[in-house]
Amino acid sequence: MKILVINCGSSSLKFQLIDSDTEAVIGKGLCERIGIEGSKISFTPAGKDKITKETPMPDHNEAIRLVIEAITDPVNGVAQLSEIGAVGHRIVHGGENFTSSVVINDEVIKAIEEVSDLAPLHNPANLIGIRACQKAMPNVPMVAVFDTAFHQTMPEEAYLYGLPYSYYEKYKIRRYGFHGTSHSYVSKRVAEIMGKDYDSLKTIVCHLGNGASVSAVKNGKCVDTSMGLTPLEGLIMGTRSGDIDPSVIDFIEQKEGIDTKAVMNILNKKSGVFGLSDDLSSDFRDLEAGYNAGNKGAIRAVDAFCYKVAKYIGSYVAAMNGVDTICFTAGIGENTSFVREKVLAYLGYLGITIDKEANKVHGEEKLISTADSKVKVYVVPTNEELAIARDTYALCK
Repeated sequence: MKILVINCGSSSLKFQLIDSDTEAVIGKGLCERIGIEGSKISFTPAGKDKITKETPMPDHNEAIRLVIEAITDPVNGVAQLSEIGAVGHRIVHGGENFTSSVVINDEVIKAIEEVSDLAPLHNPANLIGIRACQKAMPNVPMVAVFDTAFHQTMPEEAYLYGLPYSYYEKYKIRRYGFHGTSHSYVSKRVAEIMGKDYDSLKTIVCHLGNGASVSAVKNGKCVDTSMGLTPLEGLIMGTRSGDIDPSVIDFIEQKEGIDTKAVMNILNKKSGVFGLSDDLSSDFRDLEAGYNAGNKGAIRAVDAFCYKVAKYIGSYVAAMNGVDTICFTAGIGENTSFVREKVLAYLGYLGITIDKEANKVHGEEKLISTADSKVKVYVVPTNEELAIARDTYALCK
């Protein structure tokens, strides 16, 4: 079966076509600037060069039509429409309704709509993608794979905030966590690499990208994660502040004469390593270059980021009463060796020793701790699209 994986944003749409038998990517691409002037689609068939086409894309229905056109193109396409057996959709927020992936029906769509106020930038776009695919492929089964589902195994003491309990009862204000598909994939994959039973390991996954989160996975279940009600909580990120004293919001409002919406925009889009570096960059390639050149802003931002990652790792060692393996994944985690080294430098008390030569790896599965390290440390590239395809196939085969 060929599985089409759709990751739909407000103005973009990523897609991959995956063969469920071999798990090979047959083709992948991206629709950009949907509903905006200058929209384009790029498509890369397996083993061939990328094809880019600038074309009007007024809405997601047109984007999906172009995706299908690219995939089924007689010259550069990779499949016929009849060969697409199912579609897997990444859904950012499932609230408490979903603890696993599900086949999409009217009830599922309604439930996604009901929690859209928890992810107002993402869930409406995800729903647009679902409806566009249903319109284009009315007889093809579709599956919703939720970023939040993997974290639904957290115990109450981990997901509740120190707020009046009535707010949880009325509004479901709690920690949900995100990047769940990545955390699930990486924690399972490292167990395979180690040749260990997934249900016997204590694993910490550091998903470090422009959005970043850490999770604690004990005996095959997530017991804690750093993101919260929204993806703003937790680590210092590319442009997100991460954890702050809530009083900071009111303080900035009073000092700057701005409203809550303006402060939230600052916390989400102008903070993180971007803000700490004096607006130098949110890209760690730029920050690494600045760090090595002695730029004070870059040094400040990188040091704060690495400290926060190490601090969360330490707290999750306590939460699980130990750790067997620590994994680095996503753009920074997979490719920025000096960040991994700086984070691990805080963790010598765990008996971790890093293999500096092995740590030079970029984007490949690799053990980067030494043979005598008491905790095994790995780089494990994430593959959220494959995880979505696996769940989709399991529900539709």
